[in-house]
Amino acid sequence: MVEADSPALAVGQKHIVKIEDLAFGGEGVARLHDFVIFVPFVIPGEEAEVKLLELKKNFGRARLVRIRTATAERVEPECRYFGACGGCQYQHIDYPAQLRFKHKQVADLFERLAGIARDLIRPVIPCPRPYGYRNRIMIRSQWNKPEQKLNIGFIRADCGLVEDIETCKIAAPALNEQITRVRNHPPPKGGIKVVLRLPPADWEVPPDSFFQNNFLLLPELVRVVRQARQASGSAHLVDLYCGVGFFAIELAGEVKSFVGVECDRMAIAAARRNAAQRHAHNGEFVSAKVEDALPQLIARLSAPATTVLIDPPRKGCQPPTLELLRRVRPAQVIYVSCHPATMARDLNILRAGGVFKLVQVTPLDMFPQTQHVECVADLRFAG
Repeated sequence: MVEADSPALAVGQKHIVKIEDLAFGGEGVARLHDFVIFVPFVIPGEEAEVKLLELKKNFGRARLVRIRTATAERVEPECRYFGACGGCQYQHIDYPAQLRFKHKQVADLFERLAGIARDLIRPVIPCPRPYGYRNRIMIRSQWNKPEQKLNIGFIRADCGLVEDIETCKIAAPALNEQITRVRNHPPPKGGIKVVLRLPPADWEVPPDSFFQNNFLLLPELVRVVRQARQASGSAHLVDLYCGVGFFAIELAGEVKSFVGVECDRMAIAAARRNAAQRHAHNGEFVSAKVEDALPQLIARLSAPATTVLIDPPRKGCQPPTLELLRRVRPAQVIYVSCHPATMARDLNILRAGGVFKLVQVTPLDMFPQTQHVECVADLRFAG
């Protein structure tokens, strides 16, 4: 077995490798004499010439020089910035193959991190439009000293510099119009972040509050959550990290009561107005920390008749929240996450000791052309 410090391997060397797998995060996995090498913009089954960029104790990273033998899944990227801009990882892979790879990545991750059986991971639900779907992007400005101009765009894939871009293929057309306006009226200097956003129809969302970035697949996300809630037969819904009340309001008509909890006061105020606009009068929204509000809510609503829905930030749930759920034992926990690794970690805690049983995980491709994937987990109290 070759070690990283072996003379057989050195930064700057070129090698021919066979791509064996696609790791979560989007990089291909190859081996040089059993030493793992990660390579971007490749597909399992391809033979590629690579140049070693970095060698650590247990793995290395390489740059793709050229594809020697391509697979049938390889396609021409639609974006001229792909490979430089760091926003997308999979534009070189046809869309059905992206879905297969994402399913395998989620199944591998859940099996490795949480011991979850692969057959509990449902097929990935596709996005109806794999390009032009994003309703929110953040572009940055950076002074390009060698060229004496201001770069406006996204962080590069290979470094922390900004790649200057004129359009974004995964952004909605109206956002590309906004990019043009920003470029025509640029920020006064580098180091400024500009958030471009399309508001959802008939929803009030404060500027800094969360809303899903893909309107096109939102109906499917609601359907998956709704079906999970219906299957449990619960009468009450507690929506934690509820933001502007999206899930609570969408499901309000099929439960006796709902409560949304969110520490963002502006989001809670918007949630109350969103509920009034949709005539969702059988619930309330509470501005509080989740760990402060949850115990009395469950006690009031009756745990055996309650579904708790959690849609936390990418970092996942705080340990006190997970321990509270284990202690109060609602009939069901529906966990929505765009970060499968933190989700797997949290499911491990919820399932420990057999307190909750995982029924299934449904991935949804809310982020085509990228490494990211949304997942919905359905857990039931096992007592």
